[in-house]
Amino acid sequence: MTTRPRQDRGHQLDDTSKAIIEQLQQNGRRAYATIGREVGLSEAAVRQRVQRLLDAGVMQIVAVTDPVQLGFALQAMIGIRADGDLTEIADKIGKLPEVDYVIITAGSFDILVEIVCEDEAHLLSVVTNGIRALPGVRTTETFVYLKLAKQTYTWGTR
Repeated sequence: MTTRPRQDRGHQLDDTSKAIIEQLQQNGRRAYATIGREVGLSEAAVRQRVQRLLDAGVMQIVAVTDPVQLGFALQAMIGIRADGDLTEIADKIGKLPEVDYVIITAGSFDILVEIVCEDEAHLLSVVTNGIRALPGVRTTETFVYLKLAKQTYTWGTR
């Protein structure tokens, strides 16, 4: 997964666009005609609005998968302390195929990274050869996921 620059905060959306987003957060495959009935627009108007939201980077529509069922037995969060240009380090880490997101943070870690691996050997290789080997990475701390207690994408709009 590639990283994308975060869009400016407070992107101005009208109530109809927000309602469309909320419909798609509940079900990304919901038919445009169904959404149109809910928000008071034609199917074509919903299609156009969705395309504008996608083009503007306000949202993306993707398949959310279960890594375990796809052969990835381990997920982990890696806390990274680094020196130098954090954006540059985060961009390099984001190019690793096992990485599904990278966050530059304020707090005890400079960067947080979620990775998906096939097994312990794969995790060790990614951390040792992929992350720790990068210039500027001082230390890492690995948090292996034991159980996913909650994951949601339906936080609504503001």
